[in-house]
Amino acid sequence: MSYIERFLGGIAVSVELTLLSFAIAIVLGLLLAIMRVSPWPPFRWFASSYVELMRMMPLLALLLLFTFGLPKLGFIYSLFTSTVLVLGLYSAAWICEVVRAGINTVSIGQIEAARSIGMRFDQIMGEVVLPQAVQSVVGPLGNLFIIQIKASAIGAAIGVADITYTAQKINFDTALAVPTFLGAMGAYFLLTLPAGWFFRFLEQKMAVLR
Repeated sequence: MSYIERFLGGIAVSVELTLLSFAIAIVLGLLLAIMRVSPWPPFRWFASSYVELMRMMPLLALLLLFTFGLPKLGFIYSLFTSTVLVLGLYSAAWICEVVRAGINTVSIGQIEAARSIGMRFDQIMGEVVLPQAVQSVVGPLGNLFIIQIKASAIGAAIGVADITYTAQKINFDTALAVPTFLGAMGAYFLLTLPAGWFFRFLEQKMAVLR
């Protein structure tokens, strides 16, 4: 297999890591954000504790825990799956805060009006708050997605064959560190650039709808 083919394989793995982990982070982050603004204290406490825990936890330490610690308890995952789960669980905390900030942009008057006509909390969230909040969180979510692309390189620490790991292996084979790692940096640039364009396009579309 040529070095270019190996790099392309690494790019594919990095894309898979990013998309799968970000999907997990979006779903979990949205649920956590709703819990943080819910009227039930146990939900608020759980979501707040989760966010604070993830903020204090080094990403690499969490990955090593999933990779080498949890199998001792009977939870056995592939290296790829461990990386996806860790990135998703970790990023969910930041997405939670972004979504919560978006929720807080909705005026309290609209929420009180919805309550006055008998709408439940879940109805208020789904029909009043979230449709408006999403318009203000597209930009920050785009930034987090780009960070997720770069954070996917953490998988190289445990042997996931992404861009960074592939570059390391090629460097071991060729001893051409400068062109090899410049190529890796270029690959990440080619992933993050269109992602930035896409989210800016979405943000502009959302601005028109406001």
